[in-house]
Amino acid sequence: MKNTKSELFSWIKSIFFALLVAFICRHFIFSPVTVFGESMKPTFEDQNKLIVTKISKIDRFDMIVFDAPDSNENYIKRVIGLPGDKVEMKNDTLYINGKKYKEPYLKTNKEGIASDEKLTGDFDLMSLLGKSVVPKNSLFVMGDNRRWSKDSRIFGFISKDSVIGKVQLRYYPIKEIGAPK
Repeated sequence: MKNTKSELFSWIKSIFFALLVAFICRHFIFSPVTVFGESMKPTFEDQNKLIVTKISKIDRFDMIVFDAPDSNENYIKRVIGLPGDKVEMKNDTLYINGKKYKEPYLKTNKEGIASDEKLTGDFDLMSLLGKSVVPKNSLFVMGDNRRWSKDSRIFGFISKDSVIGKVQLRYYPIKEIGAPK
């Protein structure tokens, strides 16, 4: 009888510890996320399933999930501007702090438009949002599907505090498992 109680107690402790570790990981280290919408197409499609890490450093061009500033949803976008960055778009070319950047992740979307059209309209931060640079503790984000993305060009800068995590892995659909590009 004593052995049975000891064994039962051991199982309860093990299950409790496993649940505690899962809870800590889920809330403080990583989290599963489902993509809704087409603002990141073709990088991510509607209903793709991703893992985001909550402890990764965020760099320019990383894809992040954050609390939407204009709704009770989560958005996924690409970080374009970091605090202190001057961001401009001229003739479908991105300039950050005066330096020209290639955006290879837009290739498919650019191929889908006429040669005399732009995927991304011209802008600079001052004319768009009334600030010359990305403010402290803020980010400027845009979706890869620029013509259909509701992003910082519409709702402004996002707070770093609103970031849920950095996209690390797509696990669904199965044929596309892996780190996103």
